[in-house]
Amino acid sequence: MAGGKEIRNKIKSVENTRKITKAMEMVAASKMRRAQDRMRHARPYGEKIRRVAANLSHAMTEDYTHPFLVQRDPIQNVGLILISSDKGLCGGLNTNLLRLVLGHMKTWDAEGIGIQLTCFGNKSVAFMQRAGAHVVSQQTGLGDTPRLDRLVGPSKAQLDAYYRGEIDVLYLCYTRFVNTMKQEPVMEQLLPLSGEAVGSANRKWDYIYEPDPVSVIDDLLVRYVEALIYQAVAENMASEQSARMVAMKSASDNAKDVINELKLVYNKARQAAITKEISEIVGGAAAV
Repeated sequence: MAGGKEIRNKIKSVENTRKITKAMEMVAASKMRRAQDRMRHARPYGEKIRRVAANLSHAMTEDYTHPFLVQRDPIQNVGLILISSDKGLCGGLNTNLLRLVLGHMKTWDAEGIGIQLTCFGNKSVAFMQRAGAHVVSQQTGLGDTPRLDRLVGPSKAQLDAYYRGEIDVLYLCYTRFVNTMKQEPVMEQLLPLSGEAVGSANRKWDYIYEPDPVSVIDDLLVRYVEALIYQAVAENMASEQSARMVAMKSASDNAKDVINELKLVYNKARQAAITKEISEIVGGAAAV
């Protein structure tokens, strides 16, 4: 059995660790509330532009069809926009997402389909570089607040590749926020758009375009794609802070259990030492 001093040092070490995890839990809880507010505030704009894009997908002018609405077959190349966190200590958040993406990549690779990626977040960049994937653009250090100007550049590399016909379909991969205790990794088709994908209604009607349909449709569909990416980043950040808060709470609870177990071991060792000393004293007195 370990000595009393060694056990006391272990207890002190675990207590210091528990202080850190408890502080990180409170910080994550504060950031989680702000991240959830940003995510909820971004949803009305995303829902409105989704409805507009749904109407456009059914009510396009006869003389122009945007490339984002054209289904391509067969699919020979796939683009992925992968959104992960910059930091760890958030449970299985990134692991579950990367496992989902890696499974699809193996399937596409077996079918001879080319894959190119755009990665947001240190975890996805590091993982894909180790896996030897073809990363065409990346962005790290997004911070706690998503900024659209930092998302447009890397995403544009994939949109331009779709325009040029270098990829036939574009997917968006992120972790969707369900509630504080549940976050689920998802892979959604970003391009080409369809009425079903954007949740269009049954009614079909057109708009009056000013200055002309081509300019309005081109700008609107690009804004729509950017809004989806921004919303995905906001969802992923809310999921990250929620997962980190839960993970740090679990770590704090485990540290408390370890401290209690170490204290019990320490008390047993102390009692054993005292009993041994008493036995030695009694034995010495009996010998005299």
